[in-house]
Amino acid sequence: MKKIIAPSILSADFGNLQRDIEMINESEADWFHVDVMDGVFVPNISFGFPVMAAVKKHALKPLDVHLMIIEPEKYIQDFAKAGADRITVHYEACTHLHRTIQLIKAAGCKTGVALNPHTPVALLGDIIGDLDLVLIMSVNPGFGGQVFIQNTYKKLQDLKQLSGGINDELVIQVDGGVGLQNIAALVSAGANAFVAGNAIFATEDPAETISKMKRQALNRLSV
Repeated sequence: MKKIIAPSILSADFGNLQRDIEMINESEADWFHVDVMDGVFVPNISFGFPVMAAVKKHALKPLDVHLMIIEPEKYIQDFAKAGADRITVHYEACTHLHRTIQLIKAAGCKTGVALNPHTPVALLGDIIGDLDLVLIMSVNPGFGGQVFIQNTYKKLQDLKQLSGGINDELVIQVDGGVGLQNIAALVSAGANAFVAGNAIFATEDPAETISKMKRQALNRLSV
């Protein structure tokens, strides 16, 4: 399966957002990862529809939107209209998860569910066949630059086993503490999509870092 690099624009320079969007457009990255936080589900606030619309205006690659908000079902249509190609909601935020997934599909977007570090993947057993993507959080959501949680590797393996034979095309995404130091190990554990923020934007040459991550994910180069 294709290996997907999705830079998180939460770590971009918002004083030069168009520049960073164009860098991603021209790089080997596959998606734009858009983190939406409400200050309630997670202890931070990011951005909403106006910034998303601005990103969509210049982005030449799909917008992978990660909703870290309560009651996400109320806003699915709005995020779809703002340009989301994929919408990922948190298992922990959805009382009626299947209904929310159906709303995402009805809005014309790919469907995703994110799991916090303490949430076992087995809870997705009844819905795994309906999903396009599962996002394993390898840090507690809300802030960038956190330390990677080692149990993530086992969760990726469990998810790969759970989806095997039921949804072999499932995108298994990991977010938090992802970088050149661990991307090859994450691939071995079952991940095929990688969100990185500071690990890309804090480097001297973000486009080259993206290229190195892609090659590491494809096992083409040791860095």
